This record gives sequence, C-alpha cells and structure tokens, in this order.
Amino acid sequence: MNSSSKVASTIVKTAAPIMLGAAVYAFGLLYFIIPNQLMEGGVTGITILLNYAFNIPVFLTTLLLNLPLFLLGWKVLGGRQIAYTGVGIGALSLFLWLFERMIDAGWIVTFSTEHDFILASLYAGVTLGLGLGIVFRFGGTTGGVDIVARILGRKFGWSMGQIILAVDVIIIGASLLYIPREKILYTLVAVFISSRVIDFIQEGAYAAKAFTIISDDAPQIADLITAEMDRGVTLIPAIGAYSKQAKYMVYCVVSRQEIRRLSQLVKSVDAKAFVIISDVHDVHGEGFRQT
Repeated sequence: MNSSSKVASTIVKTAAPIMLGAAVYAFGLLYFIIPNQLMEGGVTGITILLNYAFNIPVFLTTLLLNLPLFLLGWKVLGGRQIAYTGVGIGALSLFLWLFERMIDAGWIVTFSTEHDFILASLYAGVTLGLGLGIVFRFGGTTGGVDIVARILGRKFGWSMGQIILAVDVIIIGASLLYIPREKILYTLVAVFISSRVIDFIQEGAYAAKAFTIISDDAPQIADLITAEMDRGVTLIPAIGAYSKQAKYMVYCVVSRQEIRRLSQLVKSVDAKAFVIISDVHDVHGEGFRQT
C-alpha cells in the first residue's frame, strides 16, 4: 500500500466513526430531547432554543451557527486540528436533517412522555454521551463551543471545561424563558449522565492523561508532538538497567480527547516504543486549568 492509500485509509477509519457518533448524537436530540422539551448546552442548546421559540429546524441553525465558528477555528487553530471538527459539524447537520425528515414522514415515532421525564432524561443522557464519546475518541468534535474553548484556551490558558461549563450555564439559564423549571432539572440529569458516558467511552474519568514514552527516537517523537499537537513535552535522561545504554524518556500530559492522536504520532515514529499511559488527577499550567 502506497503512502497516499495509507493516508486515505487513515482518514476513512477516523471520519467514519466520527460520522457514526454524530448520527447517534443527532438521534438522541430528536428522539429524546426535543420531544420532551429538555435542553442541551453549547451551540446545540442555542439551536434547540430557537426551535422552541420560532420552530426553526435544528439542522439549519446547527449548520449556520457552526459554519463561522469553523472558519474561525480553521484560521486560528490550523487545518490539522480542525479538519475532523468539520467532519463532525457536517455529519451532525446531515443526520439532523435526515432524522427530521424521517420523523415528519412517520418513519420514526419519537419518545414523548407527559409523566416519566426521568426515564426520558436518562435515555437522552446515555444516547448523547455515547454519540459525543465516539466523536471525541476519534479526535473530532461537533463544533460550537468546543472551537471557541480551544481558541480561548490557546490564547489565555483557560480550561476548556471551565469555558464550556460557563457557556452551558448561560444557555440553560436562558431556556427558563421557554420551558418550565422542572424540565431544567431533568436536563441537568441528562447532562450528568452524558458526561459520565463520555468518560466511559474515552476510557478515563480524569481531566488528563500522562504519557511516558521510552524510545530510541525520543527526540524525534518530542519534536513531532510539539509541532503537531502544540503540547509541552519534557525529555528525561535515563539509563537502561539491562543494556546500560543512555537514552531519553518523553513525558507529556494531554487531554482525554488527544489520547488517540498522541498514540498515533508515537507509532508513526517508533512502532515498538514502550508507552505508559497514566491517570492524572489534577493538572495546572499552560493548556490546562490555571491556579
């Protein structure tokens, strides 16, 4: 297989799961969230509010609101970081449109209840978390606040989680103008369940993961991580106990969304590198939460 075929294969293997995750997320929004007048955070929450207030199709506002954010992200963050976000945005808009048409045609009967909203919020949380978890695991996002959070995080060192949480609180608070207070409480249940499912799909319950990489090509790996991921990397001198040979270890801390990307970069330089991935309970500093 030549290099162009390998690149095409890698793109397909990454883009396809992102599209699948976007489809699951879109289904959860239209099958559980909107029929029961629940809410979501971020740009998706704005699209739902516009749907409740003016009956504007969510696929249309999703595309229109995310497009300028995507272009801004492309300019500031660069093509490599933002490309799969474009896949996520496009797939989400497409599947929202498709499922809306299927619901209107009667091919899908949504889960709507007047009494058991806790059941609706639980299923909504699981479905949305599953969809987003798949998207994040393969290096994509569904756009919106994620793009803004990445830009602000790079410029000011603010935590992505803090930025997203602040925006979610504002949007969900604004929804009080259109939906009852108890629906907000059910929404919080769905958001909590969704976050837990995302953590489960990502195989980690903490804010970050620490990579310790032992390889004869450690300097090249460190340079590639710095260039491709814009993350701080430390080279630690070490001596092999058996070989007595001096070499370097690479130490780097990344977010959950970057685990797969970093693993791929290491393998691209040294497929036999010894890699240790550890849970990090708390992270302070550039690119993470500031003290």
